[in-house]
Amino acid sequence: MPDLSPFLDPQLVNGSLYRDQRRLADRTGALMAAKVSGRPAPAVIASYAVQARPAPGEVLDIGCGRGASTLALTQALPGSRVLAVDASASVLAATRDRLTRHGLDAVAVQADFHRLPVPTGRAALAVAAFCLYHSPRPEDALREIARCLQPGATVILATKSADSYASLDRLVAQAGLDREAEQRTGLYGAFHSANMRAVAARVLDVREVHHEAHLFRFRDLAHTAAYLATSPKYRLPPGLAGDPETLTIRLRDALPDRPVETASVVSYLTAAVPI
Repeated sequence: MPDLSPFLDPQLVNGSLYRDQRRLADRTGALMAAKVSGRPAPAVIASYAVQARPAPGEVLDIGCGRGASTLALTQALPGSRVLAVDASASVLAATRDRLTRHGLDAVAVQADFHRLPVPTGRAALAVAAFCLYHSPRPEDALREIARCLQPGATVILATKSADSYASLDRLVAQAGLDREAEQRTGLYGAFHSANMRAVAARVLDVREVHHEAHLFRFRDLAHTAAYLATSPKYRLPPGLAGDPETLTIRLRDALPDRPVETASVVSYLTAAVPI
């Protein structure tokens, strides 16, 4: 029986994964503390947005998460009205807080990206970064995004390779915590670096795809556990999921405590709504 990805489970996606933004904050914090190379994705996305020179109108930041890309877009496009869209009220609150700290503002909209409360043809540009893999049919979400845009408007997409952080899967398997960790479908299974062009081309006129390697080095097993504990991907023994301290102990029981290196590929796609 194929492994069903928890990242496509509506009850998880709309429930425990994003009901509280703490898990996402812990995950991002642990990963960014390990980062060795690779440009910040929000800055790259904002640079693509500036290059697009969007016409007057709204800019949609779909699946905005905790607002890093929303902040970058608001700073880069001061003449635009940015709509931060996410299904989670918790992460939208984090987005508003982030913008407030910088003396900026954006409209926060809680919505499913398959059903956006935006009039047809209203927006001048849309970003959907690190979110479309939560749809079992990402092209359906792209059709809804395209509906909201002016003809010829730019769409900027971002995702990662399906094998991102594969060395962490091996580590979990080697520690005996989930022997099938390497076979489980990860976060990027539905929309990833290898299929993003084909998926986008069903809806949009693809202009460019760019892939960039990112490298990470966790200090030790405790730092690694801080990241692993945030992932629902693994089927860990009872009591380990969401508990980095106990997970650290189990990792140290099975493996030498040392730095852990891993990698991902971040991919960016720019496209246009057909005229």
